Amino acid sequence: MIVAASSAPLFLIVLFGLFVFLIVLPNRRRQKAAREKLSNVEVGSEVLTVGGLIGRVVEADDGELKLEIAPGTVVRLARRGVATVLTPEEPEEPVEEAVAKVEPPAELPGDPS
Repeated sequence: MIVAASSAPLFLIVLFGLFVFLIVLPNRRRQKAAREKLSNVEVGSEVLTVGGLIGRVVEADDGELKLEIAPGTVVRLARRGVATVLTPEEPEEPVEEAVAKVEPPAELPGDPS
């Protein structure tokens, strides 16, 4: 296919528009959502740091957080060092209650009884 010289600039403009629409805009939306999530970190939140530490926020300032990573161990962390805020998981039920809820099969296949 031969492109005429007069339509080449139009083709480049359309190609640039597609690039912005498909790559740049979704990336900006993701970055904005991540910034908002990190700015809403509050005391009691459980976070994962960029370095892989998991801790609970015990104090929060504008630029830094204090994380408790073990009982009695508190570290200072720049707010931008937080990779993600972890969501609380549902508490697990005790094993005894889970086992009690499981019903044994009435009859096993091939059981001679």
